This record gives sequence, structure tokens and C-alpha cells, in this order.
Amino acid sequence: MRYSHAEYAPVFKALSDETRLKIVEMLSCGEMCACDILESFKITQPTLSYHMKILTDCGLVNGRREGAWMRYTINVKKVSAIKKFWDEITSEHRDCICNNVEEAGKCES
Repeated sequence: MRYSHAEYAPVFKALSDETRLKIVEMLSCGEMCACDILESFKITQPTLSYHMKILTDCGLVNGRREGAWMRYTINVKKVSAIKKFWDEITSEHRDCICNNVEEAGKCES
């Protein structure tokens, strides 16, 4: 196994929120100021900060301060790693976790 499930769990947890999914989609078009992101939602600035902290803490989004505002971008390297991880866990391979499950497919009805 070349990856850690624990490493990617926070990413999928971050993506389990509709607002954060929309923020990621918005950032796919390029860098955005927090003020512009905020205008797209009916949320307060502290609520946006909460969402952005979750997205930056899990590595999906990079943030940088510019004056009084933060500017955000997608972390392209992390997104690429997530895609690779997803492909790995959703396709059969030699190191597949299912090979470690005793008597796989032998459920009794």
C-alpha cells in the first residue's frame, strides 16, 4: 500500500459540505479573494473563515494574505494526489485491501 487512508480522510470530510464543495469549484477557475467568495454565499465572514480553515488545513486550498484580505487558490498537487488515491482505492490491484479480508464474498444468507 503506497498511501495512507488517514491522510485522505480529512480531505473527504472537508468535501462533505455543500458550501465547501462550491468553494472548491469556484477556485477551480483561479485565485479568488475571500471577499469575492463571500459575495457568492449568504454567510458571514466568520463562517467563511471557518470553511476556508477546513479547506486549507486538509491541504486542498492554499491561502495568502494580501492586505486585509486573504486570497485563495486550489492546491493542484494535493488535488492530483487525491485523484490518484481515488483511482487506487476504486480499482482492483495487487495490494487491494480486499485481498486482506478473510473469506471475502463468503457471507451467509
